[in-house]
Order: sequence, then structure tokens, then C-alpha cells
Amino acid sequence: MKRKKILFVCTGNTCRSPMAEALLRTKIKRNKIKWWDASSCGIQAEVGGTISPNSKTALAEIGISSEKFAPRQLKQTLIEKSTFVICMTEMQKKLLEGCGNVYCIKDVCGYDIPDPYGCNIDAYRVTRDALSRACDIIIKNFIKTYKDTEL
Repeated sequence: MKRKKILFVCTGNTCRSPMAEALLRTKIKRNKIKWWDASSCGIQAEVGGTISPNSKTALAEIGISSEKFAPRQLKQTLIEKSTFVICMTEMQKKLLEGCGNVYCIKDVCGYDIPDPYGCNIDAYRVTRDALSRACDIIIKNFIKTYKDTEL
């Protein structure tokens, strides 16, 4: 069976999308879901950067390591290799219109995920928890119900 992937997209690939990637990967592994993976990238990602310190801390608090994470720039090939692309904002979704199965996180879970960039650790915890709930919805509504014939 061909491997399927959820691609999370944000602006810099340092806060929300790397947390979403790490959370979904962890949940996929814990639920023993085969053939699915998660990745992330940024529309304006700085190559050679790192995950934000507060994102790293928020993930570490729940036992998820992000040591190996490095921001990646969005490329057409990443979109083409992805089963679903989930942007963090409506504007990002509009930028990728016509590129395939592109959604906004609000389309997926019914609520916006706050951008914690530049905020204190508490804002990152709120974002982490909102993303964790969104990942549960992704597993239930996208991964567990997906069939190859749907695309």
C-alpha cells in the first residue's frame, strides 16, 4: 500500500505546523496506524532555522521530542506527495488554491488555532492543546475514513 501523508503548512514553519506535525506523528504511532505520516513546511520558512523555543518546550512537556526538527520551505513537490494539505490560516489556503486537497485547519476542526508567535509559553500551551484536539479530529475524519477511491 502506498504511504499517505498529511502536510501542515504555516508561514515560518517554526510554531504551529511543526507542533501539528509532531503531535500527529505521535498520535499515529500510538494508535498503530499504518501507511500514514505527517510533515510540515512554511510558505516563508527560513532554511537553517529551528523550531521556536516555546514550541519545543510545549511539546517536551507532554513527552514529545522535536530535537531533529528543521524548518522546510514549501515546494510544489511536497504538495504533490501529500494526500492532504492543511494550512493554518484561510489566507494560506487561498494561496494554495488549485493545488489539490488543501484545507484550512478551521475547515478540519471547526475552530481557528491561535498563532503563538512572539507570545509567552502559556500561549504555546493553548496552541499545542488546540492542535492536539485537531489531530484527533484528523485521525477520526481523514485518516480512519480515507479510501484510495475518494481522490
